Amino acid sequence: VQLQASGGGLVQPGGSLRLSCATSGFPLEHYAIGWFRQAPGAEREGVSCISSSDGNTYYTDSVKGRFTISRDNAKNTVYLQMNSLKPEDTADYYCATERGVPECRRHDYYRPGFYDIWGQGTLVTVSS
Repeated sequence: VQLQASGGGLVQPGGSLRLSCATSGFPLEHYAIGWFRQAPGAEREGVSCISSSDGNTYYTDSVKGRFTISRDNAKNTVYLQMNSLKPEDTADYYCATERGVPECRRHDYYRPGFYDIWGQGTLVTVSS
């Protein structure tokens, strides 16, 4: 069971990036996937989550209206489209899943402790 995040890079404020989370070893269509980020010296924070069957999505307040999470089960990939990026979005971004759980935890999706399968991070730097 693996998750692999990619797509990070250096972007100017106001720019866009699309992160990808490629999955393998499990049926993506039955799993919720979360995106997290961790800035230097800060705790890991939940950014977004997408459920499997109903496709419900959740976003932390700081990214609502700017980030969009989506999934392509046929490609075993979950995406995080990030627009209007700000310097405070700079962080390592991770995707994760909770084994056997198809839906995001409605009130706890942002808590890293519930997730037990993590990919490596991809660095996003927003700077002029």
